[in-house]
Amino acid sequence: MATTTHPFARLEPARIVAAVESLGLWLPGEPFALNSYENRVFLVHDEERRRWVVKFYRPERWSDAQIQEEHDFLAELEAAGVAVAAPWRNEAGESLHRAEGFRFALYPQLPGQAPELENPAHLFVLGELIGAVHEVGRRSTFAHRLTLDLDAMLVEARERVLGSAWLDRRQRRAYERITDTLYRQLAPHAWAPERAIRVHGDCHIGNILGRDEHFALVDFDDCLTAPAVQDLWMLFTAERDEERQMQLSEVIEGYEQHLDFDRGELALVEPLRTLRLLRHSAWLVARWDDPAFPPAFPWLADAGYWDGHIRMLEQQRQLLEQKPRWLA
Repeated sequence: MATTTHPFARLEPARIVAAVESLGLWLPGEPFALNSYENRVFLVHDEERRRWVVKFYRPERWSDAQIQEEHDFLAELEAAGVAVAAPWRNEAGESLHRAEGFRFALYPQLPGQAPELENPAHLFVLGELIGAVHEVGRRSTFAHRLTLDLDAMLVEARERVLGSAWLDRRQRRAYERITDTLYRQLAPHAWAPERAIRVHGDCHIGNILGRDEHFALVDFDDCLTAPAVQDLWMLFTAERDEERQMQLSEVIEGYEQHLDFDRGELALVEPLRTLRLLRHSAWLVARWDDPAFPPAFPWLADAGYWDGHIRMLEQQRQLLEQKPRWLA
């Protein structure tokens, strides 16, 4: 059951305004809540009519060191001319701030819309943007952020779901069987550590904003160490061979304006898609005590959702048995 005792329940407009104004800005209006669940994110504008996005980090999710690595990576990308939104820093050079027990950061708002994945010009530009990110990402390493691990993350997601009360007996048996199979199928896809670099980590179109053929990446909250394809595979959505080849060629051609891309990593597209499906359901289960989740995701309590989830995992099992359809 959701309760009102969650820490985010204390994030009232007055507290948000007070937190931002503690940085030396003055806000003539109230904050506007943006669509975010993992953290709490608000749009504000100051007396100079500058628009800012203020992000309050979910308590106890990331350490200070992990958040600082996110910020420092963004600063490094911005200094290299990559289109990202780096957090504002005060005169002391601090980007992570505190107010009433919350940690928060302030970002310049980047306006725009999501790209069209059917548009070849957009795909080329997205590949070029991600290539620019990875060109910087290869220059150093993360010391505190996570490393993408197929086996460990699958097990963690599986245990989270099975440790909950959402599945009935029939669904539990089916979920145990399919996740056991998927674990065995994903095991051969492990990669050597030297193939992993610093990446955005959650590169779906909701985190890409722009107009025409100018886009920027936002929300590096899930940045981690992973193979390059982790930032590319969510752009590959086509079902027909002709469209699939178009998406692949445009994205990779754009990417290779900065770096060579190892086509062998395309064998990881379906394993990574499978992992995301598993982790998404586990994430919903883990966050159900947050008051924002039950009204936003009411279907989680529906047995039909879990039947559908198990069917999707079965479809992924079948895809993993076939020749990788994205391997060029």
